[in-house]
Amino acid sequence: MTRAASFAGLILAAGDSSRMGRDKALLPWPPAATGEGRSTDTFLSAAIRSLLRATDFVLVVVGKNEPALAPIIYAEGASLVVNPDSSRGQFSSLQIGLHEVLNRGRDAAMVTLVDRPPASPTTIRTLRDVFEATDQNIWAVVPEFSGKHGHPYLVSREMMEAFLRSPATSIAREIEHECQEHLRYVPVEDPLVALNINTPQDYAGLLASPS
Repeated sequence: MTRAASFAGLILAAGDSSRMGRDKALLPWPPAATGEGRSTDTFLSAAIRSLLRATDFVLVVVGKNEPALAPIIYAEGASLVVNPDSSRGQFSSLQIGLHEVLNRGRDAAMVTLVDRPPASPTTIRTLRDVFEATDQNIWAVVPEFSGKHGHPYLVSREMMEAFLRSPATSIAREIEHECQEHLRYVPVEDPLVALNINTPQDYAGLLASPS
């Protein structure tokens, strides 16, 4: 039996971005064309718009950076939830976000990180189509590019509950591996799903790469 899920979008954006030296959520994206000046869009605004195309609403988990991110979040039509202690790590932000997804009555979520450009609309549509066509035994649909798994990934209520049962010190990937028989990996032709932009050098390399 296929499912007709009611989706929330969830963006994890509470990290300190210590290796970048500035909040990765605020990095300009897409880069402005030559001669057109600085882009007014950011990883965060681009991620929100990307998920809004395929979900009922978008939540952004923030931390100490709430004052800087809140204006962008609200301007893009999303909502925020605060991780009061983001030093506990990314998994604690995931749990806080998923609690709010369930509190708002949704039984599936499209989860991504703010530290990268968003996946293409085609990729997001493909992931959602695969998720909706799977049976109840599949708890998550994960994109795969060139052998690497990435974001956004889609989770059902069963996967959300598995995450929420785990200690806040857990790592999402380890829990996914424990639930391996309930995951489906979807090959996509989209290198952005597997990117990790952690340092100024990573970001510079991204800007220099062909579009």
